[in-house]
Amino acid sequence: MYAFRFFISIIFTIAISASFCSAFQQNKSRTVQDTTKFDRDYALEATMLGFFAPDGARNPTLKANKGDRVRIKITNGELMTHDISLEKLGLKSKVIIEKGATTSIVFKASQSDVYYCSVPGHRAAGMVGNFEVVEGIISDKTVAGQMPMKDGKPLNLNFETGTLQDWIATGDAFTNALVNEDPSPIHEKDMKIGFEGEYFLSSGGTLNYRQTGTLTSVPFKVTQPFAAFRVSGGALQDTRVELLLAGTDSVIYHITGQGRATLQPAVVDLKAYLSKEIFIRIIDNETGISQIPYIPNDKWAHINFDEFLFYPTRPDFPNELKQKDIIILPPLDPVLNAGLSGLEAAKAMSLPKGFNITLAASEPDIICPISFTIDPKGRLWVVEGHTYPVPAPEGQGKDRILIFEDTDGDGTLDKRKVFMEGLNLVSGIEVGMGGVWLGAAPYLLFIPIDVKNDKPAGPPQKLLDGWGTDDTHEVLNNLRWGPDGWLYGTHGVFTHSNVGKPGATDAERTKINAGVWRYHPTSRQFEVFAEGSSNPWGIDFNDYGHPFITVCVIPHMYHVIQGARYQRQAGNHFNPYTYDDIKTIADHVHWVGERGPHAGNFRSASAGGGHAHAGAMIYLGGDTWPKEYRNDIFMNNINGAKMNIDHLTRSGSGYEATHKNDFLSMNDSWSQWLNFKYDPSGSVYAIDWYDKNQCHSPNPDVHNKTMGRIFKITHDNDKFVKVDLTKASDKELVNYQLNTNEWYVRQARTILQERGANKKVHKALKEILSKNQDPTRKLRALWALHVTQGLTEKYLTELLASENEYVRSWAIQLLVENKKASPETLRQLATLAQKDNSALVRLYLASAMQRLDPSQRWEVVDALAQKSEDKDDHNLPLMVWFAAEPLAALDMKRALQMAEKAKLPKILHYTIQRVGAIGTEESKKLLKEFNDRLGKTHSHEHHETQMLIGKVLEK
Repeated sequence: MYAFRFFISIIFTIAISASFCSAFQQNKSRTVQDTTKFDRDYALEATMLGFFAPDGARNPTLKANKGDRVRIKITNGELMTHDISLEKLGLKSKVIIEKGATTSIVFKASQSDVYYCSVPGHRAAGMVGNFEVVEGIISDKTVAGQMPMKDGKPLNLNFETGTLQDWIATGDAFTNALVNEDPSPIHEKDMKIGFEGEYFLSSGGTLNYRQTGTLTSVPFKVTQPFAAFRVSGGALQDTRVELLLAGTDSVIYHITGQGRATLQPAVVDLKAYLSKEIFIRIIDNETGISQIPYIPNDKWAHINFDEFLFYPTRPDFPNELKQKDIIILPPLDPVLNAGLSGLEAAKAMSLPKGFNITLAASEPDIICPISFTIDPKGRLWVVEGHTYPVPAPEGQGKDRILIFEDTDGDGTLDKRKVFMEGLNLVSGIEVGMGGVWLGAAPYLLFIPIDVKNDKPAGPPQKLLDGWGTDDTHEVLNNLRWGPDGWLYGTHGVFTHSNVGKPGATDAERTKINAGVWRYHPTSRQFEVFAEGSSNPWGIDFNDYGHPFITVCVIPHMYHVIQGARYQRQAGNHFNPYTYDDIKTIADHVHWVGERGPHAGNFRSASAGGGHAHAGAMIYLGGDTWPKEYRNDIFMNNINGAKMNIDHLTRSGSGYEATHKNDFLSMNDSWSQWLNFKYDPSGSVYAIDWYDKNQCHSPNPDVHNKTMGRIFKITHDNDKFVKVDLTKASDKELVNYQLNTNEWYVRQARTILQERGANKKVHKALKEILSKNQDPTRKLRALWALHVTQGLTEKYLTELLASENEYVRSWAIQLLVENKKASPETLRQLATLAQKDNSALVRLYLASAMQRLDPSQRWEVVDALAQKSEDKDDHNLPLMVWFAAEPLAALDMKRALQMAEKAKLPKILHYTIQRVGAIGTEESKKLLKEFNDRLGKTHSHEHHETQMLIGKVLEK
């Protein structure tokens, strides 16, 4: 279904990764006949926190002698995509997804290397370690330790007396703290503690984790320069071990567990405290009790401890627990409410001064609102998603469309109609152009409207099919009219669609599994507008017609450029020669901590609430709201129950997004706003799929299908208006293009588009375009001219000389809308590529080239590639590459010559890779000749290029 419903098990298993029973095995008996025997056989558990050995070591250094046959096997510790790869050898295992699944790599030890997870972002999150080829015997032995003494007797710092002798306890965490079994009776049975001697200490295990208290040792003298003790348990600030200097009680060392059960040695350098007295304090002030009803208590709210010893030299433990390897989990956010009535929920919310929120509708009048839009009469068309998460058999869907209206302006949607029932897995809705448009995988549907009776004028029409249902929270969603008259929508990464008209062959279809798509209501064309991201569940356009999407898991904000390819949460781009993709425009994320996005959920109120976002609204609702909000983008933070705001600022060819203070806090853990839109008064309606469970599951029983709300946010300046733009004259609709409230602009433009070409309309719009000094009004006139067929190629090419970069940019996009360009247009585009001083114009040129036949791109691409001023631009180097890539297959020699003089980074290296991928004798010869020519000049830059050519030719 929708963007925020990510696997709840991921959230927990990142914080809770149980040890698995596979052990390091070092099998020295190699036999030729039995190929399942390995000289070094390593087993690791893979989680987003890192690769873990059975002894608890995170990303352990794996060792082998040269020539050893090695296997590294990983078991997935969570419901997440993982693999294991070797950097230098270029080995890569298969990808595993399910918890408990295994995979491995097998290789001969020839050189030291790096092992890591190649899934995008996982290496950066900490899934990386070293493999070392060493000489001699590989041993884990270390020097012997000595028990601290007091009054000539060893202290009970290993608890082998079976008592808490030499310790003083407070609270109840250490009332029955000594355990002499493994598996431990107070820990989960699959947890291996691995303690020394007869006893170890625990402040509650996973059974009594709620208990709190401290345990303090008697003071003792430091007689050796190093000490070590064993520790495990929660990676929490308040479950820790401290060493303190006696007398001053100052903390000289502290460490927590790392969220695992196996005891690991922590080493302390005490050289500065020799002959001084210290004492140990074991602290458990963490109850682990969750304040969020659907998040279980944290059973890692305890600490395990054993065997404090002194050492004459620094001991070397292969599984030493180091502070730098521990990723402390921030505390859970306090949540004030859960399971409120609609009226109580509205009262509980916190808004900025001058704003109010009211309950517009709630259950039983609205249940499971999954998508909505606002029609030209200011009414809300809302989809109830009863069928989610499992699509019903054909004809047995339970979804329906409701029409709501506030007839008297009191903020309550007092009039309600049922437009249609029996729909199946609806995830997006828009109205206009004579009907209702629905995303309802596997279909894009159109339902004509009987406007007099607000009923269907006929059965649903299947415009497109082939939309996947692999992951039903990532299907086609968030339908919205673009300024160019196309219907836009978004699509998630784990659902795989092959879209086409019913009956179309595979060759006539278009694949999409992440990104933004669009469909033209009259030409019936479908295309992917931009590819990549994760699971976008929100799209909107700013004053300049630039779209933006909000996404989940990966960084959340992207400026959507036609033809762009963006960072993906998973999977590969359809074009294998992409080589790199465009990253987020945000300078921040909305989660805290270093355990990655999932672990930050419910702990990230200070940063915005977490990684899961739904809805996107760029506020353009007029003059009643403070100016500071105009053109800012609003999104709901599902796990944080907050409405985040990002401020969008032009930078180079695109934008930067900076975090502003959160606009609203729901203060209710069941709140799940999916989208929000401003209305004719500038106020904002929001739909709330109100549900205890915030995470996608294919099991329908985990969702409460009895609740739902619609809220209305108003500013003190907002004035209710009652409108019906369907009755407006053409002249009035043209004048609405000048309105400060974009709601009027968009509604009027869509109605003009439906009414079709009109010379008087065209004349009035052209007057606005030529005389109005505001570039946003010029653009509105231009878009309205386009959707009403009021533009010619000649008129658009004249606009290429406009003083305004936004007008020039949009003229470029509209000139190649039909994927064709006349010789005169190409000539003018080439001139712009050579001379235009706007990075935005150059960006639109790079997009435009992707829509033309490669044979028509040479001159423009060549000019764009030589713009050194764009070398550090966020978008242009890759956008120019995306346009240039097919040219290598067209003329390898010319492509290389063009790339050699390019000033944009990577163009040459990518072109070499692309030529090499052709794999013919001619391509190899061309690369060899190029390499020889570079060899005649000696420079560092050419050396890197030659190394790349060598690698390409080796393949």
